[in-house]
Amino acid sequence: MTNTTTARYAAACLLICSSWLQQAKAQFTPKANKQVLQLVNNDLDFAVKQYKHMAQHVPEKLLPRTTNSDGGLMTSNTGWWTSGFYPGTLWYLYEYAHDTAVQAEATKRMLLLTKEQYNKGTHDLGFMMYCSFGNAYRLQPSDAYKKILITSSNSLSTRFKPTVGCIKSWDNKEWQFPVIIDNMMNLELLCWASKATGDSSYLHIAKTHANTTMAHHFRPDYSSYHVVNYDTTTGKVISRITAQGYADESAWSRGQAWGLYGYTVMYRETKDPAYLQQAQHIAAYILNNPAMPKDLVPYWDYNIPDTANAKRDASAAAITASALLELSTYADKKEGTKYWTAAESIIRSLSSAAYLAKEGENNNFLLMHSTGFFKANSEVDVPLTYADYYFVEALMRYKKLTGK
Repeated sequence: MTNTTTARYAAACLLICSSWLQQAKAQFTPKANKQVLQLVNNDLDFAVKQYKHMAQHVPEKLLPRTTNSDGGLMTSNTGWWTSGFYPGTLWYLYEYAHDTAVQAEATKRMLLLTKEQYNKGTHDLGFMMYCSFGNAYRLQPSDAYKKILITSSNSLSTRFKPTVGCIKSWDNKEWQFPVIIDNMMNLELLCWASKATGDSSYLHIAKTHANTTMAHHFRPDYSSYHVVNYDTTTGKVISRITAQGYADESAWSRGQAWGLYGYTVMYRETKDPAYLQQAQHIAAYILNNPAMPKDLVPYWDYNIPDTANAKRDASAAAITASALLELSTYADKKEGTKYWTAAESIIRSLSSAAYLAKEGENNNFLLMHSTGFFKANSEVDVPLTYADYYFVEALMRYKKLTGK
């Protein structure tokens, strides 16, 4: 190597090191706000009490879902897509409080789900199995839990079709190969399986699905369609539509939250900058949306013509808060501060009397005022088990990321 070449090489190394240092200096560092941290701890203390009440009212072999039209507790069997959220929330609460009664309830309800590891008829195994067994394995690793999660990943993988590049969401006669934005949330299970087994095929499916979704689900403003229907044979897009949103061209608020969370996870698992960029674009759409209420708890759709009497969706807010907390740690100081501050604002709102239930009320769910499927008049302005799950996850993330 000549002196000139050596000098150029050294200069290039200095430039790279300087760039790395600048990036490191610019990286956002989470810092706890004392008032928000107090809210977080108060909320978690309340959640432990509330869920111990709930445990006394959920029938054996069933799982809590929401509130019935008559005000009573609505439950589900293990095959319903929300079945993993109750045990998953309990595992978070056990992690916080180390209460053995909470742990026992988590284990008892989670084991009801064991048979679902073989369920190849749903794309929701990530929700069902990773939120439950994934949290259990994280806190109490066991070969039994690991085996169940790997089998669940195998079952989910059967719904992937290479010609489309996606995991099929629903099996119905209305659409050929429907894929919903919610499906981004089930990729974390496959990412985990790839690391746990060393088999890259799981990660390949997750990345291919994320890439196909990124190409076809999003509009120029980075709002997302709810459903994209593909041609099974050619993989071409047949139509872009909605099921739960206001209209085909509207932005269903929980759908935007699913996308934000999903691409944040995919960046964490792959470090592909395209996923980080996508998550940040979605975050900008949500946080800069003129239809977003001041308390950052969105209406059930961002494009409802008349918001005067529109219902909110606390579940969308909780999912968004949890995603923004994580996304902030991957962003530079300016953007990270924006995400962190927004997440804190959402936590403040959801911790207020406007959304947080009182002990023993709300069928012992934590949050009020979520909207499941407005157009079908299903689960409107009620508590939802997944709203609680992502709310508690956000609270736990706040503590972990601030070292508190």
